[in-house]
Amino acid sequence: MPLVQANNLPTYDRLRQEGHNVLTQERSKQQDIRPLHVGLLNMMPDAALAATERQFFRLVGSSNPISQFHMHPFTIDSLPRGDAASEHVSRYYESFSDIQEHGLDALIITGANVTEADLSKEVFWDSLMEVVEWAQDNVTSTLCSCLASHALFLGQYGIERQPLTQKCWGVFEHEMTIRSHPMVSDVNTHIVVPHSRFNDVSAQSLNDKGIHVLAQGDEPGVQLAVSPDGFRTVFFQGHPEYDRISLMKEYKREVGLFVSGDLDAYPPMPKHYFDDFVTVLLVEYRESVLAAMRAKNSIPDFPESLLLPHLRNTWHDSGEAVVGNWLGLVYQITSPERHLPFMDGVNPDDPLGWLENTG
Repeated sequence: MPLVQANNLPTYDRLRQEGHNVLTQERSKQQDIRPLHVGLLNMMPDAALAATERQFFRLVGSSNPISQFHMHPFTIDSLPRGDAASEHVSRYYESFSDIQEHGLDALIITGANVTEADLSKEVFWDSLMEVVEWAQDNVTSTLCSCLASHALFLGQYGIERQPLTQKCWGVFEHEMTIRSHPMVSDVNTHIVVPHSRFNDVSAQSLNDKGIHVLAQGDEPGVQLAVSPDGFRTVFFQGHPEYDRISLMKEYKREVGLFVSGDLDAYPPMPKHYFDDFVTVLLVEYRESVLAAMRAKNSIPDFPESLLLPHLRNTWHDSGEAVVGNWLGLVYQITSPERHLPFMDGVNPDDPLGWLENTG
């Protein structure tokens, strides 16, 4: 079902232009459907704030036919913001105190830029833990993305992430490992998901704390896990919300950082993302950049327009399915009188009874 437009946030118009169904408040009231209220704690830096907001709004809005979705974006005041981002937050985002007063059915927490090896020393740490503690008692389920997952692993379970020898970057294959969980029972046994991170939390470290790993791959490790109770907290290490161009934009940005001297080495391409044509094109571009730098000539423009027709989003459908099942469970738990077809065989009085059969 569609998103319900709460205010003049530009994301709603952008999604309409893409063909998504976004209801006005007036139209939403004409439907006899219990809405779900989904919070989005957006901790991303200014450059990615609006894009991340759009990505998660899009993923939620296209994921499940059972309800209307009211999105409630908010952020953490201690995060540094420039003037434009501060104005965006001030005009369109809610305060955490308002969120607490009105409540949520579900909560999504994004990643964030970090500057400390120890996440507990980040400027957002105390505020993030306050939100998480409130959500534990007041929100049916919380979904964490990448860095947010690492933060909760540390804050709630004492699991420290480990630095990787090289960045986990690209689009990777994963296999479902616990098919009985209703979040993945009707999802393909193999899925692909983008990753972009320098740190990792292993399946073994999660298993040792009773956390259930639902999807993992040989290259990227864990993608999807759930808290020991099976549902209170959902963890992603990857980014199923990414647009088809997200990794390309990140690669372009890192090339720019190399040119400016902020990176010591020319960045590698994200794995399993570019096709053969794009790979050859970017190898040629790398050589032209290096030659221009040696000759102290102007740097050629990044060939973005030539790349765009060759980029494919191969992960959205599976991400939509997992998030749709997650929201379906939230709806089932908060509105048990409603029948959901994908929940056939699941006891509505004990929707997480699958735990009894996992060993």
